[in-house]
Amino acid sequence: MHKIMILPGDGIGPEVTAVARRVLETLASGGELELSIEEGDIGGVSIDTHGVPLTDAVVERAREADAVLLGAVGGPKWDTLERDRRPERGLLRIRTELGLFSNLRPAILFPQLADASSLRAELVAGLDILIVRELTGGIYFGRPRGIDAGEDGHRRGYNTLIYSEPEIRRIARSAFEVAMRRGRKVTSVDKANVLESSELWREVVTDTAREYPEVELSHMYVDNAAMQLIRAPKQFDVIVTGNMFGDILSDAAAMLTGSIGMLPSASLNESARGLFEPIHGSAPDIAGRNVANPLASVLSVSMMLRYTLGRADLAERVDRAVSTVLDLGLRTADIAAPGEASVGTTEMGEQIVACLATSG
Repeated sequence: MHKIMILPGDGIGPEVTAVARRVLETLASGGELELSIEEGDIGGVSIDTHGVPLTDAVVERAREADAVLLGAVGGPKWDTLERDRRPERGLLRIRTELGLFSNLRPAILFPQLADASSLRAELVAGLDILIVRELTGGIYFGRPRGIDAGEDGHRRGYNTLIYSEPEIRRIARSAFEVAMRRGRKVTSVDKANVLESSELWREVVTDTAREYPEVELSHMYVDNAAMQLIRAPKQFDVIVTGNMFGDILSDAAAMLTGSIGMLPSASLNESARGLFEPIHGSAPDIAGRNVANPLASVLSVSMMLRYTLGRADLAERVDRAVSTVLDLGLRTADIAAPGEASVGTTEMGEQIVACLATSG
């Protein structure tokens, strides 16, 4: 029996996680998976209901779960709150509380969507990149941080970028382990020419690479990596980088695939338990309109099955179901060509479930 915690969150989060839940329940109904599913609040909805972006009770229930499926957090409704009470703090806290240091963000282009990419089809056809982002350290968590009056009377904002050797070594090992199951090629992205933290990053990653002689390691400055993602993205297999650089590069890589609405992610701890979520935001402008693309949330279920529940066979079934609905020409608005008809969130979900039900 696998215990799954679902945190729908804000905006389109409840809509896309509802589809993902149906996918899990469809697999369970076929007797191939035993599941116990419960839901909780995170983000703005938790602030409105409980006064905080994440309660201690939800943290404890998440700790007891084998895997957590998240929707999205945030929205303009809560932008004026104090920084420590904003929805995003709930997401940062759960990553920290669960020890989710390794964020896997694939950028895979389904061949049916080659024309939806912002780049020419020949540059992205066959694209399959995995960005391994360090998730619980770096500038998002470093101390000191804040805004003060400054010595000259002008306000100043400051953040601290810190990485320790153990933090770097464990994320490097995570990337090398994943690369061993892929193309055995890792590109480490840093800014070692100007940042001491990146100097240490490069040294530790290079040292860790000695444990994986089968893997080819290269290094690239982050500004060049951003350019290369656009110039020749298929040169990459696994990219490993720090928290902020990974945040930026993975969103850039998303557009290579046609839509950020197609990209899932997995955030894992040292025991391979994790939190799975689409990398898109809460999109409050389209929330409740039944137009959001649920495929990133569905593919997050696939990652959950593959990386935490140990069911690569079922993950492949989910991936095939997504490919099948795309073969059928079904598109939500974000991946539809100009003038092409689109389907809604619910309709796309129904087709995914139908494909799963007939593929067992």
